[in-house]
Amino acid sequence: MTKRVALLYGLMCLVLIAIGFLQSWNVAFGIFNLCVISAVMALGVNMQWGYAGLFNVGVMGFTALGGLTAVLVSMPPVGEAWSVAGGDIALSLLSLAATIVAVIYARRFVHPALKLPVTLVLLLAGYFLIGVFFGPATDAIESIDPALSGYLGGAGLPVLVAWPLAGLVAAGGGWLIGRIALGLRADYLAIATLGISEIIIAIIKYEEWLSRGVKNVTGIPRPVPYEVDLIESEWFISLANFFGATEISDAASLFVKLCYAVLFVIVLAIIMWFAERALKSPWGRMMRAIRDNRDAAAAMGKDVKRRHLQTFVLGCAVCGIAGAMLTTLDGQLTPTSYIPLRYTFLIWVMVILGGSGNNWGSILGGFIIWFLWVEAEPFGNWFMSTITAPLGEGSELAQHLVAGAAYMRYLMMGAILLIVMRFAPKGLIPEATNRSTAMTRSS
Repeated sequence: MTKRVALLYGLMCLVLIAIGFLQSWNVAFGIFNLCVISAVMALGVNMQWGYAGLFNVGVMGFTALGGLTAVLVSMPPVGEAWSVAGGDIALSLLSLAATIVAVIYARRFVHPALKLPVTLVLLLAGYFLIGVFFGPATDAIESIDPALSGYLGGAGLPVLVAWPLAGLVAAGGGWLIGRIALGLRADYLAIATLGISEIIIAIIKYEEWLSRGVKNVTGIPRPVPYEVDLIESEWFISLANFFGATEISDAASLFVKLCYAVLFVIVLAIIMWFAERALKSPWGRMMRAIRDNRDAAAAMGKDVKRRHLQTFVLGCAVCGIAGAMLTTLDGQLTPTSYIPLRYTFLIWVMVILGGSGNNWGSILGGFIIWFLWVEAEPFGNWFMSTITAPLGEGSELAQHLVAGAAYMRYLMMGAILLIVMRFAPKGLIPEATNRSTAMTRSS
């Protein structure tokens, strides 16, 4: 870590400490936890863009897959739903698997001229076969106490198990999508990944038997204590009194946020360690060489599409882990909160501000941008109230400006992006310029 990096991180720490003193430590640690999750997402995008130059605009889709995995792993199963429709769901999955196998074997053995019609016939037959079991099963599941359940539930495992599994699920989705879309370049890849992200979120939003859809899944188990349990615990009351806490409820909330902060920092440190090892390895140098000149890399015998697929899958896995962390922190899955364009834009601003291709820069960008995103609205309210004070309470201009303070965050994000692109196009912590772009052989 250079002096510049240490200075920038130190300034960010001082800002968070100032929030603790000026507002409250609950606010400071709440922002810190969300900043860590944002940094994890930024690392995932940086692996794709900074390592390989892949323009993925489907970040929210893989984040949503991670959130769904947290539900499917940690929530208790709905026994009645499994009893009335579990068999039909299993038959639907078997029908899907049989359709896929039939299509693969048919395309392998039939005459080339018959591949397309045979594939269409098999897909159509598989669609109707799956529908025979799937439609009645989902209707039965969604009709079971829809106000409280109306879905299959999960596996009832500890929620921490869901975090690595979320990475695997998102990686699997990334592999499937990458096999199809990575033949495209630049803006075409961006359009494809954005569309696929919308499809993933739409499935999570409208397949109520799987995720309760817009009804949301609440009460996701925590990996940390509940505030109500802490308030009633003698050891915590003694601990709060030892530190001079005046409100036990505030101390309990702060303790929970501290526990989350420890878990999130551990996850971030593990991902960062692997990311740095990969970046400085022969594989990392090869990926950056492919990024800088893919035609030259292909001419030297490198399988560009395969290497791009590797990087794409890794980035999707990291975004999936971040999605599971966010859902765990919120304690609920809210499909309508996954807005691809808005939050994907934020993550990209984090990577660009911090420094594309530099993992330390991505983390710093995640902290800075999310901090500004959270604090922009209260700052905007204060700023507008201050400058409109001389106009009086009845001024229409003053009312208009105060009402528009909520949009300060969008104005601020756009201004930051313009300033960075103009004065620091390589970010606050640029990628090292003395790196070797020589190709290395990879096993």
